Parts: sequence; structure tokens; C-alpha cells
Amino acid sequence: MTTILRPALVMFAVLTLATGVAYPLVVTGAAQSLFPAQAGGSLIQRDGKLVGSGLIGQNFTDPRHFWGRPSATGPMPYNAAASSGANQGPLNPALADAVKGRIEALKAADPGNTAQVPVDLVTASASGLDPHISPAAARYQVARVAKARGVAVEKVQALLEQQTEQPLFAILGEPRVNVLKLNLALEALR
Repeated sequence: MTTILRPALVMFAVLTLATGVAYPLVVTGAAQSLFPAQAGGSLIQRDGKLVGSGLIGQNFTDPRHFWGRPSATGPMPYNAAASSGANQGPLNPALADAVKGRIEALKAADPGNTAQVPVDLVTASASGLDPHISPAAARYQVARVAKARGVAVEKVQALLEQQTEQPLFAILGEPRVNVLKLNLALEALR
């Protein structure tokens, strides 16, 4: 029995040290030295104060700001401790009612906007934490934000174009707009 048990315990200890201690330390050290901002959570600071992360959406409700995708997390929106989707399929009446309510709220916030509401403004992402919206969703909001801020639409549109992130290597992904970064750029317009 000891001839089998001893090598098994030694192998267990060696593999535990290699995969449970050494490997995580090497990977963490490499990530922090090669990509310090990303390894630290892509934190965004303004005037020395932490304002958020570029990886987690925030609940903007002020008409002076661009609004992100709805969040499916509870008990509050964009709760990173409760990341999950709503798991509602396209035939679920609860999803249809939620989307209808979100469309009505967007139209009430900007009654003069007759454009079609982009789908990402009325449906939550799979994680419920998505910090990005499509350029179309941002363009839908430009007139409302410009009016609320008393700024020319062209100026807000130009800022949106500057903040639009292009696909990686021009082929991976879709153009997107980080809502927090766009709103911080808006605040800097003052």
C-alpha cells in the first residue's frame, strides 16, 4: 500500500505547487509587467479620483449623459457581484414587456427623436455589465445629450466619432463606444 500511496502523495504535492502556486504567480507577474492597466482592472481615474472601470458599465440616468445598455443584474444595475443575463428568450412575454417599456422610456426622454431605437438600448447583454454600446445607439442619443447640455449637436457628434473604438486589427469585433469614457469626454468639454 505504501508503495502506491507515497508516489501518489508526492505527485499530488508537486502538481499542487506547480499548478496551484508557481503557474498563477508566473502568469500574474507577467500580466502585471506586460499589461499593468488591464491586469489592474482597466480602472479609469479623473483628477486623481477613481471613477470606474472600462470593463464594467455604469448606470447613467441623467439626460446630460449617454445611457448604456440595460443591466440584468440585481438588486441594482451593473452589480458586478451579481453578473448574469436575464435568460429570457425572444418569445418570453416578460422580455417583450420589458423591451416595450424601455422603448417608451427612451421616446419619453427624447420625444422629438423619430429614429428607430437600436436594439442594444433596450436589451441587456449576457453578463448584464456591458460597458459598450453600438455607434448607432450612441448616435440615437446625440440630440438629447446636446440639448440637455446646451451644446451644438455637431460638437457632440464629433466627440462621439473620436470615442468610437474600432475592431481589433480592423477585423475582430464591431465598432463600439465605451459609455463611461464618452461621458467623461463630455464632462471635459466644459
